[in-house]
Amino acid sequence: MSGQVALVTGGSRGIGRAIALELARRGAAVAVNYVQHDQAAQAVVAEIEALGRRAIAIQADVGDFAQAARLVKETIRTLGGLDILVNNAGIVRDALLLRLREDDWDAVLRVNLKGVYNVTKAAVRPMMRQRHGRIINISSVSGLMGPAGQANYAASKAGVIGLTKSLARELGGRGITVNAVAPGFIPTELTAALEDDFRAQLKQQIPLGRFGTAEDVAHTVAFLASEEASYITGIVLPVDGGLSM
Repeated sequence: MSGQVALVTGGSRGIGRAIALELARRGAAVAVNYVQHDQAAQAVVAEIEALGRRAIAIQADVGDFAQAARLVKETIRTLGGLDILVNNAGIVRDALLLRLREDDWDAVLRVNLKGVYNVTKAAVRPMMRQRHGRIINISSVSGLMGPAGQANYAASKAGVIGLTKSLARELGGRGITVNAVAPGFIPTELTAALEDDFRAQLKQQIPLGRFGTAEDVAHTVAFLASEEASYITGIVLPVDGGLSM
């Protein structure tokens, strides 16, 4: 990926951080997007620069189209282009439907689904001009399985899958691949509040018998962003230890 530029939304922590670092290890310059965690984002930039790659941290709320457009524009202006887009930014607001507040529904759909639309729409035009691009959307096995208590999150991630497939059809003729990765249970800040009993029950459902790591997801994203995956588009690749079988 030497000479290529990647943008990773939600890249300051967890899975996004691992993806940003993995793409940098493979030679890419990386724009690390964040909303609130400035110090964490700057730390990722420092790690990437220590690898001898260029990097920049850009604050932007992907749920707002104007900010998403600015994010893409600043990436191109500062790093000189955009070859790889990883739509990773996401939030959770879990609750059973009868307790799920309307604002929590709206917030999750705004970031997790509309955010993918916003950033991708801004990124597609320069990718079309260069007739090359890799777009990888981070969905979730929740979008495949629909767990109880995650109606908003599951709906947003299922929407990402539908969006991925439509865009793969629309953009394939311009040399742009669009794929989705669906992580299973990956311990991150988003899952830290889950109770130990629930974690133990969940682990029993995973055929490989372990939780995944952020690096497991990052390696998969890096493959889909590579030239080796140039004939793969429109797929949803679970990284879940077999949980969604």
